[in-house]
Order: sequence, then C-alpha cells, then structure tokens
Amino acid sequence: MKLSEGVEWAVHCCLNLSWVAPERTVTAAKLAAFYNLPTAYLNKQLQALGRAGIVSSTSGPRGGFQLARHPEKITLMDVVTAIEGSEQAFRCTAIRQRGPAGDLDALDGYRKPCAVSQAMRTAEFVWRRELASRTVADLRAAVERSTPHAPARVRRWFDNSRT
Repeated sequence: MKLSEGVEWAVHCCLNLSWVAPERTVTAAKLAAFYNLPTAYLNKQLQALGRAGIVSSTSGPRGGFQLARHPEKITLMDVVTAIEGSEQAFRCTAIRQRGPAGDLDALDGYRKPCAVSQAMRTAEFVWRRELASRTVADLRAAVERSTPHAPARVRRWFDNSRT
C-alpha cells in the first residue's frame, strides 16, 4: 500500500497545530511555508481535514486553521481516512473463479474467501488498528521527548512569519 504525500503533510500540520495556542489559527500559507510546500495543494489536504472534523477554519484577516479536537482525540487513522478515504486497500476481484483455475475450485462454489483475500484483509486490519491506536498527542509527546525545543520553535516561527 502506498499513501499519498498528503497524509504526511496532514499529520505534520496536525502536529504543529497541536503546539499552537487553542485560540490561535494558522493560515494554509504559513503551514505550507513552514515545509516549503505548495499552498494550494496543502490547502486541499487541510480542507479534507476540515470535512472530517479534525481541523476547523476561520476566514478573514485573522483566519486560518486550528485543531477542532484535542490531539488525544485525533488518531492517525482519522487523518489517513480524511486524506485517502475509507475504502479498503485490498480489493479482491475473485480471479480464482476465472479461466481454467475456476474449475479446480468448482466444488467449493467459492462460498468462502480465498486464503489470499483472508491474508490481505487481516494485514490491513492490523495496519488500521495500529494507526487507530496512535494519536496526534502520542506523536507530540514523542517529538517533545526527542526534540524538547520543537514546540517553542514552531510557535515562534508561526508568530514571526510574515506569510
């Protein structure tokens, strides 16, 4: 499975917004400038996060984005789903029922999912469960342990940026 770069961008934005004061907003332009990303594309990711209720936006001269929920209430799976959608990664097309191979399994009648489908679905379940168990707050704590000065630097950059 390959996730789009928008997932990475969205998770980083959520992490940075978790360090900004709750009453403060950050524009898409500032968030994009912080990582040297294209504003228009990042704004699409932020809008997707907004539709999912992860961030909220305010328009106007003092407008921008802020987390809509506490970081403890935003899982990595929430972010992935907001950006990538909720479709399953593996789509079984039942190829075992096609061609000459279909005759080999005719007695079974294809009532049970095949071993390939079962294995892929199990792996995806484990992957989704892991992402659902990790929150933005967990990431924030890990970054703060490894780089204690990061929150203050992020806040200072957003406060002083002219973008």
